[in-house]
Order: sequence, then structure tokens, then C-alpha cells
Amino acid sequence: MTGASSGIGRATALYLASQDMQVFVACRRLADGEALARGFSDGRIVPVEMDVTLPETILQARAAVEDVLGAGGLDGLVNNAGIGFSAPMEVVSLARVRDAFEVNLFGQLEVIQAFLPLLRPGPGRIINLGSVGAHITIPFGGVLCATKAAFTSFNDALRQELHSSGIRVCLIEPGSIHTPAVEKTLGGPDEAIASWPAGAAERYGDMFRRFTHSALARENAGSQPDVVARAIYHALSSKRPKARYPVGKDARLLVTLPRVLSTSMLDGLRRHLFGMPTRFGGCSPSKGNIND
Repeated sequence: MTGASSGIGRATALYLASQDMQVFVACRRLADGEALARGFSDGRIVPVEMDVTLPETILQARAAVEDVLGAGGLDGLVNNAGIGFSAPMEVVSLARVRDAFEVNLFGQLEVIQAFLPLLRPGPGRIINLGSVGAHITIPFGGVLCATKAAFTSFNDALRQELHSSGIRVCLIEPGSIHTPAVEKTLGGPDEAIASWPAGAAERYGDMFRRFTHSALARENAGSQPDVVARAIYHALSSKRPKARYPVGKDARLLVTLPRVLSTSMLDGLRRHLFGMPTRFGGCSPSKGNIND
């Protein structure tokens, strides 16, 4: 599995190993994988070095896995690597947008393409980590939600294309999950604001501070990453795995809301939840406005 250094990836690696699965943990720093492996003396956790944005490391990791497995093939591939950050769309760095897509989308596809030959003998399974953000985009979260929405489309196409080969493709869609990555993604709004161009702080600063305070509180009150680990285990081991697994606090609600609420109602709810102005342009919209 990719992205095994911390958070959901680390919790999943440990849980799968505790269920007597042999787990290849792919980490950008080999030392992180070796630290995980030290908890099991029987080789159930095998560390491999991989950066999903560097194709040569993906191929090297595949070769390392093949050396261990021989002709037996791989039972499952878990794509968990990901990055995220918050910023107004008006000022977000395009370089950071490209980096997010490289990790969250293009790198994942490259891993899938590289490891598919190892999955065919079983056939094995592909478990992709999406997000409820693919269904309900939040303010200042446009980049992360966009990468997850695009990855969800990749996942859905792959699921249909691999059906006849017997390879199951499952999507895990976490809601609020409390991991160390939360502080990295949502912490330090003032530092982010200081990097914005002139005028942006006046337009977005107060809203961004309220958003980060609210979002951080919600994530810190979220489910533990073990709930995601158990869903991944079910997707890997069940005779009838689900195509989608909304898991964690508020996941099912957040996946459902966009299907039952109008756009204007959903926008108002999101603005309210994240402490943003609920009035349009400083005043209530006129009756003739079209909001959907």
C-alpha cells in the first residue's frame, strides 16, 4: 500500500498485518517503513521505498515486491498516498495545484498501471482512497476536492474496465478522520495568509481564519483512522466487497446531502458550517435571483 508512513496508511498497515496479511508498505522514506516492520518479527510488514511522483521509484518498488512474491502474484493494491491544503481559488499557487494532482491523481494512476500485471494472476483487488470531498466541495478546499473528484472518475472507469478480468475495484470515501495530517493541512492560517498577494488578506483573511478554525475542530472530533483500516480490510477480504465505502464521522451524510438538497440550500449550509457570510454581497438575494 502507498502512503503508509502515517495516519490512515500507517493504521491500515498495522491492522492488516494484525489480521495475518503480509503487507508491503510503500513510503517515501524507507526508514518509515522499517519502523513499521520492527513491530512484526515474522516479515508480515515488508518496507519498500516509493515516491508516487517519481516513476523510477514505482518500478523499483514493483521489482522489490516481485522478488518477494515470485510467481504468486499480488492479492491487493491499496492506493492511499495523498496531499492536501486549503486556499482561496483566486490566489492559490498553480504550482501547488499541479503538485496536488501529481500525487493524488497522476501518481496513483501510474502505480495502478505498474502493479496491474501482479494483480492479474489472483485475480487481486484494487482499493482506492477517495474522499467525501469528491461529492461535496467545501470552500477553500477546491484543490483537494477536485483531485478526489477526478480520482473517483478514474476509479469508476477502472472498475468497469477490469470487471471481466475478475479484478475488483473498491473506493473508500472517508469523512472526518482525526490524523496528524489534519494539522498539516489546516493549521497555521496566518502563515498562509501572509503568503497571499496584496489585497487577498482583506478579501479572504477573516473568512479563511473562521474556516480553518471550524474545519480543524470538525476533523479533530472525527473518527479514528482504524475505521478506515477496517473498511479496507473488508474490501480486500470479503467475498462480496462493496464498490464504495463511505466511512468515518458524517461520511454517509455528506455523500447524501448533494443528492437531496438544491445547490442554493447546500451552499448556504456549507457557508454556515464554516463560519462564512450567509448573505449575498452584504444583503439578501432578491426574489428574482436564480441560484440553481
